[in-house]
Amino acid sequence: MNFTQTIIEALESIMSNKLRSGLTVLGIVIGVAAVIAMLAVGNGAQDSITGSISGIGTNLLFVFRGGSDNSIRNVKPLTLQDADALADPFAAPSVAAVSPVLQTDAEVSYGGETTTTTITGALPSYFPVRNLNVTEGELLTEENILGRASVALIGPDTADKLFGRREGLTGETIRIAGQPFRIIGVLESKGGGSFGSQDDVIIIPLTSAQTRLVHRANADQVDVIFVQAVSAEAVPQATQEISDILRQRHRTEIGADDFTVFSQQDFLSTAASITGVLTIFLGGIAAISLLVGGIGIMNIMLVSVTERTREIGLRKALGARKRDILIQFLTESSLLSLIGGLIGIGLGWLIAFIVGKVAAATGTVFNPRVGLDSVLLATLFSAAVGLFFGIYPANRAAGLEPVEALRYE
Repeated sequence: MNFTQTIIEALESIMSNKLRSGLTVLGIVIGVAAVIAMLAVGNGAQDSITGSISGIGTNLLFVFRGGSDNSIRNVKPLTLQDADALADPFAAPSVAAVSPVLQTDAEVSYGGETTTTTITGALPSYFPVRNLNVTEGELLTEENILGRASVALIGPDTADKLFGRREGLTGETIRIAGQPFRIIGVLESKGGGSFGSQDDVIIIPLTSAQTRLVHRANADQVDVIFVQAVSAEAVPQATQEISDILRQRHRTEIGADDFTVFSQQDFLSTAASITGVLTIFLGGIAAISLLVGGIGIMNIMLVSVTERTREIGLRKALGARKRDILIQFLTESSLLSLIGGLIGIGLGWLIAFIVGKVAAATGTVFNPRVGLDSVLLATLFSAAVGLFFGIYPANRAAGLEPVEALRYE
């Protein structure tokens, strides 16, 4: 029996029981579609997260208070003097710009609308370091800093919550923790970032934050120092220079840093690791559906063997070898699984497409991505499932004795 004849006979056998074959294929379709859709969602989530982080800039460094060893005592806070030291071009030639900030959450209100958002006290250098621009109005100036001005830049998400719009807000007065601040600009949308949404934020002068909103034990204390390296390639050297300067200023022992320096690559690696585990987890759950579908194929093939016992006996009596019977039933089970896999790929792509459209309609920057690797994985796995779960029924059929099979009723 040649390969073409085997395929034709397998298709004829499948088509002779359309309803049963369709229900058998359905298990594989659901399993493959679930795998494709889940992997597409995982890939989309990873692209969205890493894209948002990369959008901030690959040469950006974050300096936080506290080291990796929580047992260190007398942890000194980061201060404005630390930021000035990092900005010294002779001590840190790989550093292009430095911007210390104060951050807190506060209640913001306007015309009866109230929301809680992140308040960032910053200097004018903060905006080029974080690649921030405005859609209307102007950025903070040195005059705002020196005058401790009651001015603010508002993020687009915060603007939506308070005003229901993002245009024509310059000159409006909002209240932050009960204190009036005049809006001088609306920030461009940046999406999610390393510290949550970059669009749900209000930026005010650092000096205003120090005196009116954020009170620390040390008047010069800051929460984070953002450092921009001269280039992406200079990030390791800039990290080393920052560490050397802060160790000297804080007088910390070797291996006992009371600060932490993160780069965008650190965040990207962490995010990729987390989303990678998530994708594998989702794919593993979806693969269970394929396993269930495979068991369904085995059950149907066992039923088929029982129903076609006389046919198998007749074939053997006419000279069919054990190998021919084995190949015939394995071909049937593999075809069932492969057909289900192909339909499942299309259904999985459709589900991913719908998820992407729903995300876009809700304003979420998320685009599920169906990768070639997931398609190949689902196809090969579905074929392997059919082959694996078809071995036992095929072997059982091939092992029937011709005389006993012909006498079977």
